[in-house]
Amino acid sequence: MDPAKIFPLIVLFLAALVIIKSFVTVQQGTIAVITVFGKFRRVMLPGLNFKIPFIEAIYKKISIQNRSVELEFQATTIDQANVYFKAMLLYSVLNQNEETMKNVAFKFVGEKDLMQALIRTVEGSIRSFVATRKQAEVLTLRRDIVEYVKEQIDKTLETWGYHLQDLQLNDITFDEVIMKSMSQVVASNNLKAAAENEGQALLITKTKAAEAEGNAIKIAANAEREAAQMRGQGVALFREEVAKGMSVAAKEMQNANLDASMIMFSMWTEAIKHFSENGKGNVIFLDGSADGMQKSMNQLIGMTRLSDTGKNKL
Repeated sequence: MDPAKIFPLIVLFLAALVIIKSFVTVQQGTIAVITVFGKFRRVMLPGLNFKIPFIEAIYKKISIQNRSVELEFQATTIDQANVYFKAMLLYSVLNQNEETMKNVAFKFVGEKDLMQALIRTVEGSIRSFVATRKQAEVLTLRRDIVEYVKEQIDKTLETWGYHLQDLQLNDITFDEVIMKSMSQVVASNNLKAAAENEGQALLITKTKAAEAEGNAIKIAANAEREAAQMRGQGVALFREEVAKGMSVAAKEMQNANLDASMIMFSMWTEAIKHFSENGKGNVIFLDGSADGMQKSMNQLIGMTRLSDTGKNKL
């Protein structure tokens, strides 16, 4: 082939290669670190970017998305109890500034070294906190542990170009013997609380029953008193009406020149009639002879005279 024709093709090929090498696409959620002959030059943001071909090179593409890692480790409390943690660590790049990108790109040799340092830092921070607490306190201090770890390692992570987003302590366990003893303590406390509640309920029930019984007795006594008062008033009214009737009848008999003992006789016969009608089978012994009736009449008349004499004295 003629060299004169090959040369333009070579030039065209090189030009196309230069154009292709001059443009770089950076994916969303990623930052590209650019170096020139091994030295940091600048960063490329997501999208289509231009770089100087054969001079600028992409040293590393850094993800700025959140990343997570799971941890499992052991710590010892101040009272020498072993505590086993299962945690989830959520972290991300601090920001998109060039200085931050330089720290992320050049502080560690690789991702493996970063992860090892990050995990050991978090574990050490948690161990130092747990070492100052008793075994019985650890389960109630999840939030305190997380806040302590963030406070301790945030500044260190910032020098690496990272930020601790969250730390989840998913599981905190102890040795089997300690777990069993803790369960027994909880069970005994629950039984104690149940017994106290039952005692309080029984006391309240008996107190309320006593109050109800006392109120019932008071109500019954008041009702009985009112009933007795009403019965007394009824008897008094009955006697008053009987006295009025007998007084009127006596006056009428005197005006008719009749013996007042006829009133007594009428009352005697009415009483015998009432006994016979309302006796309900009961046996009542009365002296039905003329002498017996005369004797009863004399007694009633004598009682009436004594009553009249008492009223005159008053």
